[in-house]
Amino acid sequence: MIDRAYRSKTKHFTILLSLALVVFLLGLSSTAVEYLYSDRLYLFTSIVQRFVSSIVPFPIGDLMYFLLVLYILKSLFILSKKVFKRTLKKTDRINAPLGAINFCLLLYLTFKILWGLNYSRPSMAKKLGISNEKYNTAQLISLGRFFVKKLNNLQSVKKTRFDITQLKDIAVIGYSNMEKTNRFFDYHISSVKPVMNSWIVTKIGIEGYYNPLSGEANVNMRLPSVALPFVTCHEIAHQLGIGREDEANLIGYLVSSNSSDPYFQYSANYAMLKSILFEIRIKSSQDYDRLYATINIGTIRDFESDRDFWRKYNNDMFGYLDVAFDRFLKLNNQQKGTESYQDIVLWLYNIHKKDL
Repeated sequence: MIDRAYRSKTKHFTILLSLALVVFLLGLSSTAVEYLYSDRLYLFTSIVQRFVSSIVPFPIGDLMYFLLVLYILKSLFILSKKVFKRTLKKTDRINAPLGAINFCLLLYLTFKILWGLNYSRPSMAKKLGISNEKYNTAQLISLGRFFVKKLNNLQSVKKTRFDITQLKDIAVIGYSNMEKTNRFFDYHISSVKPVMNSWIVTKIGIEGYYNPLSGEANVNMRLPSVALPFVTCHEIAHQLGIGREDEANLIGYLVSSNSSDPYFQYSANYAMLKSILFEIRIKSSQDYDRLYATINIGTIRDFESDRDFWRKYNNDMFGYLDVAFDRFLKLNNQQKGTESYQDIVLWLYNIHKKDL
């Protein structure tokens, strides 16, 4: 017979495990996730989260993470103290691991229900009618030229360092404009905030993040000015239930590139050109060099500022075009690397192939 001391935890384990299995099985069907979760439950819970978090000026999600870490450390300390002093009861030997398992199951359910199931929703590109037709190297080079031309035409744009309120307000207008063409972009109640400790976040190499506990979009305000508009639109995409990074890049690009603010347009095209150049360098280093030589001096300076910024804070992040390229080839081997297709570049090609 199960001891009363841990009967309760066993009951909780059974309930939590059953719920976790249900959520896991739901995640196996993208259609069910879209119908039951992304288009219904998540729409409601995310708006409630943003409404609550928007009341407070600082990122309450970061505070919740901090308290969660403190709780874990406190629990480990108490357990270690009992083990060290040999005061660990017989019931603790079952209660402690069972309690830890229950805690992990609770975290899993919280993450999945508040946001994580969005990873299982159908492709956003497909939902927006963007095909996955592959390009050849010549078409990729044409796409690169197209974006270089767009950036060269935007070179006269006044480069402004927006604060978080300006970034949020302009991004919200951009989403509102896109909503006129597709209801997906409907963005109710904004909650966009700067990260709590930008120095630590930058040292880790993070530009921004979505907090599933609070529903907040957090932007690293320490970033170079050129990155901030696109990153803001990217993080708002996560608030709308976009889990995958490339899909958030796609939504962020569509919103910021169609923004009425020219610096948002510049930021979007700048971010996409970096991804395109990355792909071109994998496929044809000679074409990469030729194309790079046609980029205007202002954008080249932005590239250099980017490199200097990440070199200062995070050696693993600096020089995106160099370091990321080298790591990609090491991870995939040369043959596979030269045949790679980034999803965002694939979608950019299919969006703009009629313009090439």
